[in-house]
Amino acid sequence: MKTSKFQETLQKTLMPVANKVEKQKHLQAIKDGMIAIIPIIIVGSFSLLPIAIKNLLGGGPIADFIGAHLGGLTYASQFTTGLISVYAAFFIANSLARRYDISTMITGISAIIMHVILSAVMTDGGLSTTYLGAEGLFTSIVSAIVTVEITRIMIRQKMVIKMPESVPPMVMESFLALLPLIVNVILATVVSVGFQSLTGQIFPEWLMTILAPAVKSMDTLPAMLIIIFLTQLLWFFGLHGPGVTSAVWVPFAVTYGAANITAYGAGQPVEHYFTFGYYYSLLQVSGSGLTLGLVILMIRSKSKNLSSMGKAAIIPSCFGINEPVIFGTPIILNPYMFVPFVFGPLVVTCICYFSMALGFVGRPIAEPPGFLPPGVGAFLMTLDIKAVLLVALCLFIMTAFYYPFFKAMEAEELKKENAAS
Repeated sequence: MKTSKFQETLQKTLMPVANKVEKQKHLQAIKDGMIAIIPIIIVGSFSLLPIAIKNLLGGGPIADFIGAHLGGLTYASQFTTGLISVYAAFFIANSLARRYDISTMITGISAIIMHVILSAVMTDGGLSTTYLGAEGLFTSIVSAIVTVEITRIMIRQKMVIKMPESVPPMVMESFLALLPLIVNVILATVVSVGFQSLTGQIFPEWLMTILAPAVKSMDTLPAMLIIIFLTQLLWFFGLHGPGVTSAVWVPFAVTYGAANITAYGAGQPVEHYFTFGYYYSLLQVSGSGLTLGLVILMIRSKSKNLSSMGKAAIIPSCFGINEPVIFGTPIILNPYMFVPFVFGPLVVTCICYFSMALGFVGRPIAEPPGFLPPGVGAFLMTLDIKAVLLVALCLFIMTAFYYPFFKAMEAEELKKENAAS
């Protein structure tokens, strides 16, 4: 299929930028680390289910039982989402160290030590863990990257203790990490004590104050529209859209999700919209471009090629896997699909945002597992049955959006099949 000059210009502009983002080690390490902690957040979400059940029941013997034993029933949340930034520091450092061919396990532990020194505060009652949860996620990024970079530089400059080759590998790696660990601990201690002495704030508290404008802006409708637009545009030109853009938005989405779960567990208002589950269970339900309706249209098509493609793609699409549709139809560089695939999801983004902003649908209070059928993830995320109706509305609108463009593509495909026969 021929591409227009506009598409060629976009391709030349976007490809270099997207390739640089995909190859940037630190961004990819942050993305991988944040994605790695999602199972922990999911478990933390389920730990708070007793609160949701109690709120739904309102009263009665079951609600009274839950209320009387709430501390024990939600105990696990304190050690999952309540310490989520500690796990993030480990996984981010682990991912970045792997890209530098550095020992991942010891470097990950070093990042945890640095993060705890920066974020935890000694009190009369023991250790304050306020900033070891969702509030400390951005500090965990700093802790992980600084730890790995210091370790990398010291290894490159040979400022490490090297043992003879006859020494067991584990012992060798331990001594190799010793001097970098000492430097990281000293640096973290100086920064932590220095910030408390000079500003009266601990480091993560100061960092969140500095990042507040950026953190808040990512949870707005304009930011969501930009993310979805770039994701769809990159897909259209053959690049894995979420694979590129998620390096930017995943840290914010995971932070928002963990903050919502913590707030809900504490009985406080839930503020954020844009969580990991919100992206995949609403904005991109059934895959990028919300293509489930398109797949159904293809199954019913008179074109044998389109019908066969639709039948092959229907089951994966029901579980959020739509690469068969994107690459098999193909949607990539298909002029018939450019408008609905790139711009249709922007309409859905507006509908989802205002549905929650106006209180028609509850905001995310849990993180659902991935690859769930449409509506299931949205319900688990909000515990609001209206979220299922919202998913149905979004898919219906996208199907209507695809329909006229699909019919034009189908007519062209039928011409080719008739000519071939």
